[in-house]
Amino acid sequence: MMLQVKIVPVTAFAQNCSILWDSESKEAVLIDAGGEAVKLKQEVEAMGLKVKALWLTHGHLDHAGAVGELAKLWQVPVIGPHKDDQFWLDMIQDVSKRYGFPIPQPVQVDTWLEGGEILELGQTKFEVRFAPGHTPGHVMFYSPEYHLLWTGDVLFKGSIGRTDFPRGNHQQLIDSIQRECFSLPDETQFISGHGPMSTIGHEKKFNPFVAGKAG
Repeated sequence: MMLQVKIVPVTAFAQNCSILWDSESKEAVLIDAGGEAVKLKQEVEAMGLKVKALWLTHGHLDHAGAVGELAKLWQVPVIGPHKDDQFWLDMIQDVSKRYGFPIPQPVQVDTWLEGGEILELGQTKFEVRFAPGHTPGHVMFYSPEYHLLWTGDVLFKGSIGRTDFPRGNHQQLIDSIQRECFSLPDETQFISGHGPMSTIGHEKKFNPFVAGKAG
C-alpha cells in the first residue's frame, strides 16, 4: 500500500486541494475541496478513484467551496473542521456573493473534529491536530508514517496565516504553530493551503514570522 497525493489548485485564490489515495484499493479522500467541483470530479475520475470522505481544515470559502456539491454527488461524509468554524461555513454563500463567486451549496459537516482523533485511509493513519488562530476551529492532518502534514492556512513556506478575519487571533496562531507544527520532526514535509511545500525544519530556521521562536 502506498499513499499517493496529487495537489490541484482551485479558485482565484489558487487554493491547494489535495487528493489522497491508496494505490491498491484506489480509495481516496479530498482535503479542502475549495471550489471548481467539476475540475476535481474530473481529476478523481481520470485516476479511477473512489472517494470515501471530504476532510476540511477550516471553514473559509476557498477551502470549502466545492464540499457541499461533492458530498452530495459522491454521497460521502464531511469530516472536520472543529465546530468553532461553524459560523464560517454558515456564511459561505454570503461570502461568495461578496466576492462575486458562484454561490456554493451549503456544507453539512458530518463529524466535527477536536484534535487527537485518528483518521484512516487504507492502511495510513492521520492524526488530527487542533491549530486555532487563522480561524477558531482550524485543524491540521498529519501522517507520521509519511512525515507529511497538511497545514491549511496555519503555516506556509516563509509565511503564516492571516489573523485579521473575524475571530482570528495572532498570538493563538503563533502558539498553534509552535505546539502543533514545530513539535514534529524537522524533516516533516507540509502541504499548505496556498503556495509550495516546505519542511518544518526549514520554517523553524527561515520563516520570518516564527523562526528562532521554537520553544
